[in-house]
Amino acid sequence: MIQKNSFSPDERARRYDAEHARRLRALAYRMLGSRAEAEDIVQDTWLRWVEVDESAIDDPGAYLSRLATNLCLDKLGSAAARREQYVGTWLPEPLLEDEVLFGWAPSPERQAEFAQDVSVAFMLALERLSPLERAAFLLHDVFDLEYDEIGRHLDRHTDACRQLVSRARRNVKADYARREVAEEERQRLATAFAEAIRTQDVNALAQILAEDAVMLADGGGKVSAITRPLRGNVGIAKALIGWARLDGNSGWRIVPTVVNGLPGCLILDDRHHGALVQTIALAPAADAGGCIGALYIQRNPDKLVGVVQKLAAKD
Repeated sequence: MIQKNSFSPDERARRYDAEHARRLRALAYRMLGSRAEAEDIVQDTWLRWVEVDESAIDDPGAYLSRLATNLCLDKLGSAAARREQYVGTWLPEPLLEDEVLFGWAPSPERQAEFAQDVSVAFMLALERLSPLERAAFLLHDVFDLEYDEIGRHLDRHTDACRQLVSRARRNVKADYARREVAEEERQRLATAFAEAIRTQDVNALAQILAEDAVMLADGGGKVSAITRPLRGNVGIAKALIGWARLDGNSGWRIVPTVVNGLPGCLILDDRHHGALVQTIALAPAADAGGCIGALYIQRNPDKLVGVVQKLAAKD
């Protein structure tokens, strides 16, 4: 195919990275819950984009969003089958503090709101939607597209897209209550949690957990992890402190951070050169009572690769 673009290949690649890649990555992560698959979508979108005559495209951003959305929908079809075979609880791949939005948001004043939109609870709520509902909801409620533009993305009539978004919004709201976490509360919860684990104080840990707190862990069948949600502050506290007291875990070190927009921590094993063991995201209780309502523990080594690479890049 003869290219009619006025930009050189290098310039076109630079513009794609600067103007489009972050936004597409943010969309793909929310669609798929996988940073690795989000990167694949960005790369696959680029490979298709280089075959297109850019001078013939009125709105490159909209064109690329449509391309990425359809690639995500294709992946979601196969992902649904894989999830049925998944061992234990499925949780999204973790994102650390300075990459919560993959470096992109439509405006600075909405960054806190967007951080909520990659929280683990929100991602789990999205998992319960059909692929089309998920795409329509994200494009409208997260990325601010109008219904006619969503229709062009999904090859659906405007009214059908409006119905998809309405149905998805009801389902998401039934499963997820948005709550912005103030920085002071974030630090307090993370510090109190880390101190209770460090001192192996069951009572102190139970006190900062809501009575109906829930803990979910994702080992993916690769490492040990609880396979069902554990509920209740006392039971969770006993389980976490029990694990912390095991001889094999005596070299663990807790590093407070932000995981998917939530207070959390990294667990590193100093017996093995600071290897990453797991990430923990701490969701405040919905009643704003100052307690932790949910703990999301990611132990699957396949899903920790991105965090490991990020930590290595900082060293």
